[in-house]
Amino acid sequence: MTGAGAGPGEIFCPFPHRVNPRAGRARRHLSAWTRRTGLVTREVAGKRFERADFGRLAAVVYPTADGPRLELTADWIAWLFLVDDQLDDGAVGRTPASARKAVEDMRALLKAPGGGAGPDAPPALRSLADLWARTAAGTTPHWRRRFARHLGAYLATTSTWEAGNRAAGVVPDEETYVVNRRHTGAIYVCMDLIDVVERVDVPEAVHGGPEFTAALDAACNVVCWTNDVFSLEKERSLGETHNLVHVVGHHRGLGRDAALAHVCRAISAETAAFLAHERTLLRAHPAHAAVLAPYLAGMRSWMRGNLDWSARTARYHPATRADRAAPDEYLEPSLMPGAAARKGRAP
Repeated sequence: MTGAGAGPGEIFCPFPHRVNPRAGRARRHLSAWTRRTGLVTREVAGKRFERADFGRLAAVVYPTADGPRLELTADWIAWLFLVDDQLDDGAVGRTPASARKAVEDMRALLKAPGGGAGPDAPPALRSLADLWARTAAGTTPHWRRRFARHLGAYLATTSTWEAGNRAAGVVPDEETYVVNRRHTGAIYVCMDLIDVVERVDVPEAVHGGPEFTAALDAACNVVCWTNDVFSLEKERSLGETHNLVHVVGHHRGLGRDAALAHVCRAISAETAAFLAHERTLLRAHPAHAAVLAPYLAGMRSWMRGNLDWSARTARYHPATRADRAAPDEYLEPSLMPGAAARKGRAP
């Protein structure tokens, strides 16, 4: 079975398409939450956000979530995408000092579950405080430490490694890119939310073991590389070089179509590797099969759902003026510290 077409190649995806029946609820909640928290305020930004349909993404990657958990995961997805746009497309991500300051504030907040942000804090920080308080409730201390570590690694890698590369005009080598991409894509964070959705608690000894790590990293690679295939045109139009298709083409001397085909084959191979790692993991930990089965199903949903959403979202397939807006139109200038300093200057 193959997934959606992706340029000159196809992506192998043998997992079934599933949609949470509460997708409409997620959309409505997300629209209200982003406006209430100030994450989205301007008309063009709002139209672009709505057409990206992050509520739909949450519904296809967490198809079994109940209503409150689907709303929570949709909020996380929206927050991650909006912050990522600031760090990737805006002045903050091209000014390492500003990026570091914004990230330091966010990481500090994660050290205190339930801690709030002051009324004068930027929307990205205030909404993170809301998310963290809602997420931490009912979770175990070791899960909270893991989640905070993964979110901190996402923020730090994006604000230092990516921002530093942009400032220096560096295109990272493939091996370094692949390792860091799992952090810059915040996919470890999203996989951690499977525990919350499925109400499971994978023991640390299992989660940190080689079998689980191999399956998790393969699933994360599939999601991140698939995103790179579909986001290529958007990112290249902004001069972004942190994309596996661009990295492969740059270092191997391949044209766009050849590089796309190479990455599509790599995604398909990584999917096959995940299936092998999945079997190994279940054989290695038969006593934990009841916990691992829903977690592995969650990884499968992420690979399938991300592929299906990416193939249709207006974020990567612009059809309206709002979809094609320049960064100075869709990036909210007061979202993060340092964002307002260079308002109107698109990268």
